[in-house]
Amino acid sequence: MSRQRIAIIGAGPSGIAALRAFESAQRAGAKIPEIVAYEKQDDWGGQWNYNWRSGIDKYGEPVHSSMYRNLWSNGPKEALEFAEYTFDEHFGRPISSYPPREALWDYIDGRVRKSNVKEKVQFSTAVRWVDYDRDQDTFTVTVENLRSNKTTTSEFDRVIVATGHFSYPNVPDFKGIETFPGTLHHAHDFRGAEKLADKRVLLIGASYSAEDIGVQAFKMGARSVTMSYRTGPMGYDWPEGMEELPLVDHFEGETVRFTNGETREFDAVILCTGYLHKYPFLSSDLALHSRNNIYPSGLYRGVVWQKNPKVYYLGAQDQWFTFNMFDAQAWYVRDLIMGRAGLPSAEQRAAHMKSWRNRFQELDGDADDVRFQADYIRDLIDATDYPMFDLDEVVRIFLAWKSDKQKNILTYRDKPYRSVLTGTMAAEHHTTWLNELDDSLERYLSTPEKSVLNGAMDGPEPVAEAAPTS
Repeated sequence: MSRQRIAIIGAGPSGIAALRAFESAQRAGAKIPEIVAYEKQDDWGGQWNYNWRSGIDKYGEPVHSSMYRNLWSNGPKEALEFAEYTFDEHFGRPISSYPPREALWDYIDGRVRKSNVKEKVQFSTAVRWVDYDRDQDTFTVTVENLRSNKTTTSEFDRVIVATGHFSYPNVPDFKGIETFPGTLHHAHDFRGAEKLADKRVLLIGASYSAEDIGVQAFKMGARSVTMSYRTGPMGYDWPEGMEELPLVDHFEGETVRFTNGETREFDAVILCTGYLHKYPFLSSDLALHSRNNIYPSGLYRGVVWQKNPKVYYLGAQDQWFTFNMFDAQAWYVRDLIMGRAGLPSAEQRAAHMKSWRNRFQELDGDADDVRFQADYIRDLIDATDYPMFDLDEVVRIFLAWKSDKQKNILTYRDKPYRSVLTGTMAAEHHTTWLNELDDSLERYLSTPEKSVLNGAMDGPEPVAEAAPTS
């Protein structure tokens, strides 16, 4: 048989996981397929590849990343740690459980920095269309090099869709919203909370974007922060100046009326209303259509497209687990492609999906969701040579994290956790999150001569330590 050609669409954490999975097999002596990855941005990292631009990028393409400047991890790093590349290995010392975006990007990049997998990625290249020829059983992938404006086509045997699903914002309409005179945008276009200082801020939504942008706005000096929920409040013990109200009924200029009859006036509105599964390069028979949930229908073992099992999706689920789940998925997809794992018949796949979907539909609350996703990852790892890790302990960390947030939504990021892989207890950051206004990697890894953990840092300027290892 001729050597297979595999197209990977996207080089964020999921696409990098696929590249790393094949590299792992190659380093162990296996002959791997020919891999070509396409990435629309100028560098890899997906959401973690921060850019100041919003809306349209420099090539006239829709901006992919929803990352904002002062984002810190909103979950413990111990729950997302790569099982075969630890934070200890990367940084060479303990770091805190909630790193800023620059530190997490450096960690993602560091795992593959010394490998040659980047040579397999065509950057600044947008996938325009994927066509499947049933007679030839091949895919024709049409791409455009955004730098040269040159369009080319190539044939592949299989396609891995690793573009994620947090790039196309869901933008609902509200009566009278066109009369609002202040700033108005979706969380996808949010790039920093500094401009919200002394503003009356409305966040429409009740999930992680609203929660995190809300506390960022509070941290940066917003005059007030109101979060509007549709089905139920987040219910945290919000500090003075933050509140939750039911769904917006309508706008009247800067005045917003809520469904409980209350009104407030605002200077800024941010729609934290989620994202759409959207794959403009795929025809409807290849594209996943699903609400954001932890077990989308149509994907065998969460990755294999039932209608065409030579198409794979990575990271298509709603996510408690992230980086390590993408790895588990990538290792399993790799083994299917390389013939190390067998693919059941369409009927057997359908029965498997039905059993997991039935269990998914019976879940009741966050604790059930976390355990379900842990079992899902365990099922994938059991089928591959990806290193198994203590998933039950990660579940415990997730549930403790939820409890920490209920106790104090402003201080949960200051708590350290222990790595399930190395046993290392995370360090306490030299400055509490609420008082840390510099999220740069240099500042994060620095050792100020004097700091006050529960107050603003004072004393001499920080002295940077050595750069992180890779």
